[in-house]
Amino acid sequence: PVSSRQAFPLPSLPRKQPTVLVVCGPAQNGAIGLVCARHLRIFDYEPTIFYPKRSPDPLYRDFTTQCEKMDIPFLSYLPTEVQLINDAYNAVVDAVLGAEVEAGEGSEPCAAILATLKHVRIPIVSLDVPSGWDVEAGSSGGISPDVLVSLSAPKQCARRFLGRQHFVAGRYLPYDVQKKFELNPPKYPGTECVVAL
Repeated sequence: PVSSRQAFPLPSLPRKQPTVLVVCGPAQNGAIGLVCARHLRIFDYEPTIFYPKRSPDPLYRDFTTQCEKMDIPFLSYLPTEVQLINDAYNAVVDAVLGAEVEAGEGSEPCAAILATLKHVRIPIVSLDVPSGWDVEAGSSGGISPDVLVSLSAPKQCARRFLGRQHFVAGRYLPYDVQKKFELNPPKYPGTECVVAL
């Protein structure tokens, strides 16, 4: 299940230009993107969401409604003219595919979205697994994010991440899950839910 406690490393986004494009896919990572947009709005950023293939799941619909009620705008299409995205936003949050195996890079609308995101010049922040990456092997022609936010724990592919910042958001993991998967979580300072690796 998606938790609203999954935080976002806000210090990784400069405040001077607080516009952020959050691109959401149809599965769980897209729902996490909706939660991310809500967090960004709470902290005075100006998110805009592109969510072309909405899930019928009631939880995801609730997240969408929450974003709408917070006056977060939804784009009806993603500009294919990359310069429009570069000019309008300070960063892009990639919540397109993530670790879901049922959503492949070749399926629409994901393939067209990834083709566009590969050419943007503003920073990309990927949630959990950069879109187009294999969870185990890493990049195989996917996007190249500047920031990676691993959820729960870094996935195997994170070893191939070459961006400038890597965070993990996993403080909320129950101890029995940590023990079962032999996770060695980092120390989270104070009340932080995200820590830089």
